[in-house]
Amino acid sequence: MNTAESPNQIRRTLDSRLKQLMPRGPVLLASVVQSARRCGRYGCKCNRGERHVRTQITFKDRGKTRSIYVPADLVGEVRQWAAEGRRLQGLLKECSQLAVALLRSKPQAPQKLRRRPK
Repeated sequence: MNTAESPNQIRRTLDSRLKQLMPRGPVLLASVVQSARRCGRYGCKCNRGERHVRTQITFKDRGKTRSIYVPADLVGEVRQWAAEGRRLQGLLKECSQLAVALLRSKPQAPQKLRRRPK
């Protein structure tokens, strides 16, 4: 983003980004994680090296990291929800940067000089 743009150009770009903020579906602010592990049962396939794969999401809840198991039939949908969340987060960050650039492009009123009382 070029901060040397005119206020009108910044405003048009900001309006364009704000229009894109409409979600296209469910939004999930989380990471989708796949892990493989052993169950520990004797004679299971995981003891021969083929581990059990599971998918979960991790997210922050009141400052703590939480995880939730994702059923195998929902993994594709949940990945789309997380991608939509990342898209919206990126747009919000860009809108914030544009708003700051818009504020900085406005001329500032000259400040009065403060003099010490005699």
